[in-house]
Order: sequence, then C-alpha cells, then structure tokens
Amino acid sequence: MERVEIRLSGTGGQGLILGAMILAESLIAEGLHVAQSQAYEPVSRGGVSRSDLVAGSALPEYPLVTELDALLLLDQCAVDVSAGLVRAGGLVLLDVERVPQPPPGELRRVALPLVATARRVGSVRVANMVALGALAELGGFCTLDSLRAAVRGGVPAAFLEPSLAGLDAGAELARTLSA
Repeated sequence: MERVEIRLSGTGGQGLILGAMILAESLIAEGLHVAQSQAYEPVSRGGVSRSDLVAGSALPEYPLVTELDALLLLDQCAVDVSAGLVRAGGLVLLDVERVPQPPPGELRRVALPLVATARRVGSVRVANMVALGALAELGGFCTLDSLRAAVRGGVPAAFLEPSLAGLDAGAELARTLSA
C-alpha cells in the first residue's frame, strides 16, 4: 500500500480518537507505517471532533491528510470541515440517521445505520467500533482480525465485549451491501 488517508469525524464523545488509535494499531500490526493526528473543539461533548490517519508501506513524508481515501461521518456537523478533502471516488461512510445531507461530489457514499446498530448491540458508545468494522469491510484497509486484536489491547475491559460485538456488527452491515 503506497499511501492511504483516512478521517474519522463526528462530535466529541463519539470515541473517534479512540477509534483512530485502534485503527492505527491495526494498520501497524499489518506492517504499515502510520501517522495520526486529531482536532476537536474545546467542549467535552457535542463539538466537532476528528482524527486523521496517514498510512503506507513507507514512513509518511507528510503526516497530515491532503486527499482522503476514506471519510467516516458520524454527525452532520462534521460534513463541512471534510467535504472538499475526499478524492474523487473516495469512500464516504456515514450514519444514515445522523448525517442526512452527505457531502457533494463524485464520491462512493455508503449510508448505514451505524448508531442504531450500536444501540442494538448494547451501547451507543460503540458506534465508533461499528463504523470501524464497516470501514474495514468496505475499504479493505485492514482485516477484521487485526482490528479485534487492537480492540483487545486498547479498549477498557467494561467495553471490550460490546466493542468486539460492534466490530462484527459493522462488518456484517457492510457485507449485506455486496450480497
């Protein structure tokens, strides 16, 4: 893999920074070099939050995103700050309930019930994991097995089982699209 750029974006409290850390660990376990950065508004919940990953077979020469291959949107407030960064044909994975107006352009938009699925598996707080499972399945950036291993090493014990269930549920959601 030459270089891939991924952004996880939504609001504070949705676990996007943790999600990016899990994804970064997964990519590293698969032999890639990863740079991760994040930005968030200075409120504990509700402000725009995003975390970016630049990964590749070589050390990233420039550690910040310039042309996203994949964008996760878990809230409408995050659309405008990322819309112009997605390359033509890039993957935009969005929550069908929380992002009613996806970004414009020649993009591969996939709207899934990410938050509703998290509720179904036991906690809205694992929507980030549902999204990671779907992202792995749709984008092919990493395997579900490497994500599971990263979750086991990086998620608090109280959220381990719901997080693993969220990963699997997200991957299954994405698989239903190609069935």
